[in-house]
Order: sequence, then structure tokens, then C-alpha cells
Amino acid sequence: MTNTDRLNPSVTETEMSDAIISKLTLDHLRDAFQQAGYRVEMMTDPVANTPYLRSATSGLAFDIRPGNRMIDDAASFADVAFTAVLRVQGELPLEIVNRWNAERRFARLQLSAPFLVFCMDVSVVGGVAPGHFRSQIEIWDRLLQDFVAYLREELRKLVPVNGANAPAAVSEPQPAKIASPSVAEADQPATIQ
Repeated sequence: MTNTDRLNPSVTETEMSDAIISKLTLDHLRDAFQQAGYRVEMMTDPVANTPYLRSATSGLAFDIRPGNRMIDDAASFADVAFTAVLRVQGELPLEIVNRWNAERRFARLQLSAPFLVFCMDVSVVGGVAPGHFRSQIEIWDRLLQDFVAYLREELRKLVPVNGANAPAAVSEPQPAKIASPSVAEADQPATIQ
């Protein structure tokens, strides 16, 4: 490819479509997750009426939600959010959320009672190699596993004092039902008690 070709986006996209990912679609995301070994289901947000994908790992369901739309292609977007939502029953101290965010990279944790949201953003702005995008999926998988272990460990440390309100406690996550064709039959988030 010559320098002149690099300045012409139509040539660049045609010649580099196999080498560089510069925009995402739900179909591309579904294929990428399936190639990584996940089952993926297309869903529609009942409030916003927007499509997204749902999958699961280690018994924890998560969503793959499109981000910023491309100006030149409404079906494509420049970034995506991987999001797992848990329902909290009882009290969850903010220090647990803040400690995760202070000590860990790549994914963030947010408490919006009664939900605990775990999220990682992935951007392809400027173009990324397929291997880089695949590594982001692998990082997300590892972070979810670490997140579940972190919650179990932190919540074990919480002990009710003198009959005070019982703190939140982690129960074993319910395995996501991954029977074909549905990834997770219920739209309800997992629960932390």
C-alpha cells in the first residue's frame, strides 16, 4: 500500500478489512464472541428498544452493548460496553466498590442501589488488530472471574455488629441457562444476598 492509498479511506478499508477492525456491528461482535467459545444471543432492550447481545461466563450473564454510532454508518459503532449487572440484597459498603476501582484496571464497578454494575469499555477508534480485540474479550472473561472471587472474599469479611442490619452476602451464582437457542432465559440480573 502506498502513502497515497493510506490517504484514501475507501482503499484502506477494502485492503485492510481483514487486518484492522475500525468499526463494530452486532454481527461482528457475535462472531468474535462465538469464535472465542461463547454462546451469544441477540436481545432488545425493552426500554430503549435497542438491540444488544447477551452471553455468559462462569455462570454470570453479561451484556454486550453498542456504544457510539459511526457517523457514516448507523449500523456500526466505534465502541462497545461489556456489562454484568447484579442485584444487591442487604447493604453493600461503598468501600468495597471503591477498593475494586482503586486496585484494578480495565473494568469499573458502580453501585446504583439495588444494582451493582460491572463494566468494561472497548474502543476500536483508529483501528485495532483482530488479536487485540480478541484479547479484550479474554481480559473481560478474566476480570469477571476475578470480580466474583473478589466479592466473595470481601463479603466474607463483613460481619453484623450487635444486631445491626445484616450486610450483603454472596451466594453461589446461579449458572446461566445456556440451552439452545437462549443464552439466559431470564432478563433478571444475578443476585447477591
